[in-house]
Amino acid sequence: MNEELDQIEKNDTWETIPRSRDKNVIGTKWVFKNKMNGEGQVVRNKDHLVYKGYAQIEGVDFKETFAPAAQLEAIRIFLALSIHKNFKAY
Repeated sequence: MNEELDQIEKNDTWETIPRSRDKNVIGTKWVFKNKMNGEGQVVRNKDHLVYKGYAQIEGVDFKETFAPAAQLEAIRIFLALSIHKNFKAY
């Protein structure tokens, strides 16, 4: 757990702010998982600190959610179009 907390602090993942009375406080929980090798023996214990996103209320805690996910076909189309139109793609 200390390793995970050190990484969160090192990456400046979040900052502490004063509590607002009109907002919900989103809780966190630890998720533990055992990594196993091919023979079923525990190789490493892993842990992650996650927030309880299901406790959020739309319109109060957030307005909308968006998770961009590119599909391989969309990337191919984009690259083909950029080559056809002589665009530079980075």
